[in-house]
Amino acid sequence: MKLAKALICAENQNISLAQVTLPDLRPNDILVKNLYTGVSIGTELLLIRNQASWGPFPIWLGYQAVGIVEQIGSAVRQFKKGDKVYHRGSSVPALLGNQQASPTSGAHGTHSIVDTTSQTHSAALAPDNLDDAAGSLFVMLSVGLHGVDKSRVKTGDMVVVFGTGLIGLANVVAAKQRGAVVVAIDLKPIRLHAAKRFGADFIIEAEKEDIQKRLAQIAPHGPDVVFESSGNPACIDKALSLCKQQGKFVFQGDYGECPLTFTWMTAHEKQLTAYFPSEDGYQPCRETVMGWIARQNVKWDQAITHRLSPHEAPEFYLAINQGQVDNLLGVVIKWC
Repeated sequence: MKLAKALICAENQNISLAQVTLPDLRPNDILVKNLYTGVSIGTELLLIRNQASWGPFPIWLGYQAVGIVEQIGSAVRQFKKGDKVYHRGSSVPALLGNQQASPTSGAHGTHSIVDTTSQTHSAALAPDNLDDAAGSLFVMLSVGLHGVDKSRVKTGDMVVVFGTGLIGLANVVAAKQRGAVVVAIDLKPIRLHAAKRFGADFIIEAEKEDIQKRLAQIAPHGPDVVFESSGNPACIDKALSLCKQQGKFVFQGDYGECPLTFTWMTAHEKQLTAYFPSEDGYQPCRETVMGWIARQNVKWDQAITHRLSPHEAPEFYLAINQGQVDNLLGVVIKWC
């Protein structure tokens, strides 16, 4: 048994830094002492608001981290104590008093228990020279790469990224790595400036410019691929309208568990091909983006706008849940 501190969300959306008890390691588990965890603002808010469910409340927040292996199970051979790893969170529930806290997938805490046999949520050795804070936001970058891979973006393609939060920025990065020409569209100047830093060739501020007119000037024949990366269902039709005849459309955002509606006739008449990337491409994509960060091919630390202590985190979550945080992109929590 191991005592730890973790960010726990109750059903009433109250978030606290609570003491929890972790169970003994199973043979294939490792205990990781977390250095940094990255906040996934969109997905975590869906879970907090019960618009998506990965387990019953109370829930243990977070699903991406960089840390040090502190203990290993009896069957573990690929890791040893002292290894620096990145991981997708705890594989077992924590005990919160007499209740179980669902690990969804519990990363925001001093420690996480990781199942090394999991195909989706295991750990891997961190590359040398990794910026631990930037590395703790690896999932978003991996999600973006997976979407670009799945839609087969290639050199010379004209790509539109609609919404440039962390996922959209990751689409920008990965599309540029493929040699595409990238147009970034967003409402917020801070996100567009970030998109420019990460390689966008053109930016369009949605509230100040006529998107259709500007895009026609940039890409008279229309974009080859359009990524809807905002995660806002209200943006799907707007992004669909930008597609060219027989173009590609990527539902890159996380829209929760509610049914989506969009104008079928737009997609139908344009004979679009749609892609629905899920998850982050797993280890091939994760290893690739961690290499980008470690080698400084991608300066992912520049996406971090907020660095928190564990004690600051509950109040910060309340503020973002109420829409009270401005100039928000990447958020990391430093645990030790």
